[in-house]
Amino acid sequence: MAEKFTLDNAHRYGRHYDEQSFWRKLRRVAAKAGSALLYPALQLYYVLQSGDVPLKDKTVIIGALGYLILPADLVPDFLPLLGLTDDIAAISLALKAVQRNLTPAINEQARRQTERLMPADKPSDTNTEE
Repeated sequence: MAEKFTLDNAHRYGRHYDEQSFWRKLRRVAAKAGSALLYPALQLYYVLQSGDVPLKDKTVIIGALGYLILPADLVPDFLPLLGLTDDIAAISLALKAVQRNLTPAINEQARRQTERLMPADKPSDTNTEE
């Protein structure tokens, strides 16, 4: 089981992050987590993809996204209602730490992608990556 995600230990989770696993996890939890997890996770993802992000902020983002992907986290994802709370907390903490990197364009990109990933709005064969 993983320890609680903090800004100080974010680097420990970076090894769990890769883009393919990120998209697979988002697709898998979209219905369960809804926009409470999807939108901020996508904001972090698009900040990471943007140009001038300081290394410290990249480390926090990669750590938080790695924690999201980690199969054995503090609260197992299969637990009803509680399973994603630690993931949401980690993503929220990281987002707050790197919010100076958010732009209106990133927010819009994350919003559009969140809408695509939500089960009611997305055909199952749609490519979700922009």
